[in-house]
Amino acid sequence: MTIAAPGPLSLVPFVSVEHMMEIVLDIGVERLLSELASYIEADFARWELFDKTPRVAAHSAEGVIELMPTSDGETYGFKYVNGHPKNTREGRQTVTAFGMLAKVSDGYPVLLSEMTILTALRTAATSALAAKYLAPAGSRVMAMIGNGAQCEFQAMAFKALCGIDTVRLYDIDPAATRKAAQNLSGSGLTVVPCGSSEEAVLGAQIITTCTADKQFATILTDNLVGAGVHINAIGGDCPGKTELHSDILLRAGIFVEYTPQTRIEGEIQQLPPDHPVTEFWQVVTGRAEGRRDAAEVTVFDSVGFATEDFSALRYVRDQLLRTGKYAQLDLLADPDDPRDLYGMLLRAGLRAAA
Repeated sequence: MTIAAPGPLSLVPFVSVEHMMEIVLDIGVERLLSELASYIEADFARWELFDKTPRVAAHSAEGVIELMPTSDGETYGFKYVNGHPKNTREGRQTVTAFGMLAKVSDGYPVLLSEMTILTALRTAATSALAAKYLAPAGSRVMAMIGNGAQCEFQAMAFKALCGIDTVRLYDIDPAATRKAAQNLSGSGLTVVPCGSSEEAVLGAQIITTCTADKQFATILTDNLVGAGVHINAIGGDCPGKTELHSDILLRAGIFVEYTPQTRIEGEIQQLPPDHPVTEFWQVVTGRAEGRRDAAEVTVFDSVGFATEDFSALRYVRDQLLRTGKYAQLDLLADPDDPRDLYGMLLRAGLRAAA
């Protein structure tokens, strides 16, 4: 049945998973991560312009489904994302996502995009961006505890933005470590598979924790963290899920994205609600100090925030003309008379019957 061609206002640029992979491969992983980090940094620098709210979460015994909205006053963005650790046992991704940008002036969408791959990229870019401000100078070795879907993205981002040349891998599932080591074998990084967390952190100036199980866990104990280490804690991202022993937090400088959300979801849910933390945007804008000295332990208690997804979608939208990797999606009704939506339906029926 042929009804009618889409109207001029009905089409929205759509970036599919295939398009996203083509964009990444055309630009190059390291270059894209560096460019994406600059967008994220620019939006942290204008933090006060954004609408901010903790994400809207629907928790269940199986996982969580979340909406993450924000606006800078001109453009509105949101991301739909889930987190279901059991999914890998069923051949599904733990995390999937899609997102949209729209004009505040008229509410019309200007981009719809996959965000499963894009979330992995923006998480890694944000982590490495924070480490540029917080990690000890001259860091070259990172321990990566948790070698799932995010692992390689993190390694490549820290290589591109921070100059890491060695990554030490550990996961409770040796197959995950083998997978990550294979994927990183041609990356230019020295990859060292390890048999324990204790082995992985040896000689590391940066420790990234990125595990999936939604429970209070102690992936990293206080005795494993020496002076001057930067911890990139990205696995604790919902109520009841943490990775660091609280003793680490009590002696560290803690940096977060948006305090009200991190108090609910991050490592600091283990601490009193008035425990001091610094929001990362304050470091970016020079309103607060980052790393204070070479001996300080710093923690980036990252749970992911909507402005980072906004930055990522903004970056992708800017690549559409550069790459041509998108389709036009017939998403919005566009009647000849905006007050006559039902008439549009009737006329379509008449055309189809003719």
